[in-house]
Amino acid sequence: MNAQLLAALILLPFLFVALYAGIHEYLRFRSEGSSNYGLIFDEETGTSYVTSIADAEESFDPEDFDPNDYNDTETGEVKAENRS
Repeated sequence: MNAQLLAALILLPFLFVALYAGIHEYLRFRSEGSSNYGLIFDEETGTSYVTSIADAEESFDPEDFDPNDYNDTETGEVKAENRS
């Protein structure tokens, strides 16, 4: 098999994913307008994820993050001892 054909076959799925994401974001932009993306922290699970942030909402600052300060999903209790 030709090396150039092999390289194209390896890169082709990544190209399709990038095109799909670009088309999806363009259609979202046309329907909803511009959006501000940022990190959101979910206190119940102790995880953060990237999503669209509303204008009134504040984004997550990793500098203020304490991994011990979240609700334990198995026991339902708050992990931090000095939590009010």
